[in-house]
Amino acid sequence: MLGYTCKRILTGIFSLFVLITVTFFLVRLIPGSPFQQGGVSDQVVEAIEQEYGLHDPVFIQYISYIVNLLHGDLGISYQDPATRVTDIIARAWPVTASVGITALAVSVFLGTGAGIVKAVSRRRCVKEMISAAGMLSAGIPSFAAAILLLLVFSVKLKWLPASGLLSPAHYILPVTALSLYPSAMIARLTANALDGELKKEYVLFARAKGMGKWRTVLTHALKNAYLPVLNYVGPSSAALLTGSFVIESIFTIPGLGREFVGSITNRDYTLILGLTIFMGAVVIFVNLLTDLLCAWLDPQTRRAYREEKM
Repeated sequence: MLGYTCKRILTGIFSLFVLITVTFFLVRLIPGSPFQQGGVSDQVVEAIEQEYGLHDPVFIQYISYIVNLLHGDLGISYQDPATRVTDIIARAWPVTASVGITALAVSVFLGTGAGIVKAVSRRRCVKEMISAAGMLSAGIPSFAAAILLLLVFSVKLKWLPASGLLSPAHYILPVTALSLYPSAMIARLTANALDGELKKEYVLFARAKGMGKWRTVLTHALKNAYLPVLNYVGPSSAALLTGSFVIESIFTIPGLGREFVGSITNRDYTLILGLTIFMGAVVIFVNLLTDLLCAWLDPQTRRAYREEKM
């Protein structure tokens, strides 16, 4: 298990390095200058670019950026020189994380519950209702669901606030829009995996010994059936934790998504890089934790890794 963990950590570090390198050179291909705004003359733009080292060879700029990055310095925002990129991330990340964690919790709770009910229930109407709800939730894009929820519950009925995150009520619409698709996928994966587990001998043996149906499902079958769900929850949770650009724009949420869109619009090189590195690190870290958790729960993964080393 230690060898597998070290291998996954090294893979994550290498992936982050590749992400940083590719993003750095792609950002330099964006046409225009981050300082060509507000009618600034070409002479002033050139002087500012010279001050920030943008006239140096690209490889020299890359080496300088990597050195600063290793010291924990993501630089300053070109559009707001008084603000460091780390300060922007520290301000926006808690907002995005609060929405993402809430949406993840709702998705896991609803999806797992619906999947268990679908697999265990003997009523055909219940199974069909859950399947229909899952197909509807998975078929509606999150941005379309967000606009529809906004029009119905904020504009028409005026039950819920339309923008910001000033109270718990402000979370309802964006969290609902974000959690529809993951909930449907988790429900489907849970139902399919659990349906197969309930037919295995150890479950039949537990039931024959007099163990209750729900106790058998929750204490034995669900743990073995949840591995496919965890493989989906990892990448899905990473996406939710790094924010949905469209959802944050629709509900005017001051999170990472809005900052990222603004940085691209303004050609703010350092902010684009900083946000990409941070969100990439979150995605890699969450996927790493998911892989390690799956390996800990699934002996076959550890066995396959040991056989690969031989």
